[in-house]
Amino acid sequence: MQSGTVPVVLELLDICKSFGDNRVLNDFCLTVHEGEFVTLLGSSGCGKTTLMRIVAGLEPPTSGRVLLEGADMEGVGPEKRNINMVFQNYALFPHMNVFQNIAYGPKLKKLGKAEIAARVDEMLRLVQMQGFEKRMPSEMSGGQRQRIAIARALINNPRVLLLDEPLGALDLQLRRQMQHELKNLQKELGITFLYITHDQEEALNMSDRIVVMKDGRIEQEGSPAEIYDHPRTSFVARFVGSANVLQGTVKEISEEALLLETPFGCFPCSRDGMAAAVGESVTAAVRGENIAILAEATAPCHLTGVVKEKTFAGGMLRIVVKLGEETEMVISRQGINIEYAIGEQVALEWPACHCVPVDRGDGR
Repeated sequence: MQSGTVPVVLELLDICKSFGDNRVLNDFCLTVHEGEFVTLLGSSGCGKTTLMRIVAGLEPPTSGRVLLEGADMEGVGPEKRNINMVFQNYALFPHMNVFQNIAYGPKLKKLGKAEIAARVDEMLRLVQMQGFEKRMPSEMSGGQRQRIAIARALINNPRVLLLDEPLGALDLQLRRQMQHELKNLQKELGITFLYITHDQEEALNMSDRIVVMKDGRIEQEGSPAEIYDHPRTSFVARFVGSANVLQGTVKEISEEALLLETPFGCFPCSRDGMAAAVGESVTAAVRGENIAILAEATAPCHLTGVVKEKTFAGGMLRIVVKLGEETEMVISRQGINIEYAIGEQVALEWPACHCVPVDRGDGR
């Protein structure tokens, strides 16, 4: 039950779940270590929340096992699992004030009044809500209610804290602030977090490890840097960071790179451990911020296209370059403008290290 010196807290072994003829989870396997912040990232309907409910004991799996610190949770109810959950809608008791909401769990465990009060005070300090003990949920903002929901989940010191899109109802500025606070809180307490989101920014900013899900399976798992810089499939490349995905035919092979030929020119791609042969078709991904857009090519290996549109949002300029009737590339730049006009022909270049093969058949 060890990975190095870090104990395994949670194991999901071949979890399957069907609702009638609808298969939601397919042989899902995951190991989570003590103190890890693991994020399940995927679009709606990929099985994230169903998996979370199975871990919490709110939903039985059709098959497979949930192990908590090595103990099989089959037949163990949610109240007997040392796991707590934070929901997107907060799920605070509207008729209880802040103190009563946070103290609810310890009261069920019949702890003494003095110990309960001390624990509540500590939780309020952790979530920076001292002095709110007598407030009712209806008297607080969304961010304040979310802090209280987190405090209520943490007070029993769970081995694993499950968080189901907990920041989804907050506005963008508050959501980013809460990302930072949640990550710091998790590190301070050392509690294992299993976090659900469809927001790639949240996943990249907060996680030790990201598990990208698609159709009830793991598409790829790894550190934020691995997921972003080395996507293994075109789905991951597009879902996390909106990379450009291109197909080309291998023209030349070196020790570190492939030269891929397309109808619009050629481009370099890192091998990234991939076995390839001249003449083979390879799908590759390159992110828009790594593409140079030039009036004239500076290297023989480049693609040629025409500027189709320019839009500005979130401090970034998005430039769409049309390569062919059905092929476009998106380039991103900081700032509000570039000198190239719509309709102008441009060259696109990038170093091989910023382009990776995806949808590979070598198992890597």
